[in-house]
Amino acid sequence: MIDEILAGALARPARAVLTTLGTVLGLASLVATLGISRTAGNQIVERFDELSATQVVVRSAGSGGGQGRSGPALPWAVEARLDRLNGVVASGAIADVPNPGQVRTVPVIDPTGENSRTVPVVAASSGVLDAVRGHIAAGRWFDDGHVSRADPVAIVGADLATELGITRLDLQPGLFIGDELFTVIGIIDEALRDRGFVGSVIIPSTVAAERFGVTRPERVVIEVDLGAADLIALQAPVALSPNAPENVSAAAPRAPSASRDAVESDVNSLFLLLGLVSLAVGAIGIANVTLVTVMERTGEIGLRRAIGAQRRHIAIQFLGESAAMGLVGGIVGSSIGVVAVVGVSAARDWTPVLEPWLPLAAPLAGAAVGLVAGLYPALRAARLEPVEALRSSL
Repeated sequence: MIDEILAGALARPARAVLTTLGTVLGLASLVATLGISRTAGNQIVERFDELSATQVVVRSAGSGGGQGRSGPALPWAVEARLDRLNGVVASGAIADVPNPGQVRTVPVIDPTGENSRTVPVVAASSGVLDAVRGHIAAGRWFDDGHVSRADPVAIVGADLATELGITRLDLQPGLFIGDELFTVIGIIDEALRDRGFVGSVIIPSTVAAERFGVTRPERVVIEVDLGAADLIALQAPVALSPNAPENVSAAAPRAPSASRDAVESDVNSLFLLLGLVSLAVGAIGIANVTLVTVMERTGEIGLRRAIGAQRRHIAIQFLGESAAMGLVGGIVGSSIGVVAVVGVSAARDWTPVLEPWLPLAAPLAGAAVGLVAGLYPALRAARLEPVEALRSSL
């Protein structure tokens, strides 16, 4: 029977290759789409959650900009206490300046320009830039020296700088916050953790305390290594408020596993549907070719029946041929799919993610598809009577 199956499958090599090609494409697309969707879903969620997964925010019950707030106060010099903790990349303290007044540039006669408006003013420590993943487009960020000397310097958001006409820093442009004059030393155009910085004015914490009465930060932003958020959330309250750590709360990000699973499920469902459609097309191709083969080989079927072959022998022969083509198509398609997943991952600098059972199950799926596709043609061949088969072949 095995000899008959191999002889029948290889009698027309070109047709066998074209028939198997449908299964190859179907299973290759199925393996590739499942693997690529799993890999892409993992990358999407990791990139989406990386910002939140590496950020810890600390607040106290009395955080704010006023002096009359109750509760334990967070210190401004958080960098000295937090940056030495294992897992902390950067840290900084932030507070909103209440009622700073109008923000205006040094008076210049410009009928077409806007030189005065109400904008947020933020007091910050020297480490905030790295903590919020900010980027300075021009100039520089204020350092520990500016903070210790309480220099009246300011960092302006890129959007606000454009509106106020601040385009050059080499002339040390001035900026009035209320009645207080500040020198603009930098323009910030990006802050991934706090988008509001791009439209705000940022001043050193010591200047905010002297001129606007901001004596304590409202929140502390900590940039941590991936996986260290829970540990730092436990250690930061003790480092910042050793006498009353229970009155300081640290918010660690939630584990992104639920979001990752949801995204992977949605992407996998979409690509699984596309792969199944391709596989169905391959199964239809096997069924059509097997049916045509049965019609072309009626003489052979009649001769075998005449010399003693039973119906089940004929059915097994054609089922074996279609299953063999499906198995070969599954092996080749699975190999192509795995190579496609690795190739796409390498091109995108991703880590390929593929279920270990998928490449092994694909050949079995191909054989099953071939078996199902050849069921009707095999039954039709088995029902042929010897006399009718021999007469139709004459």
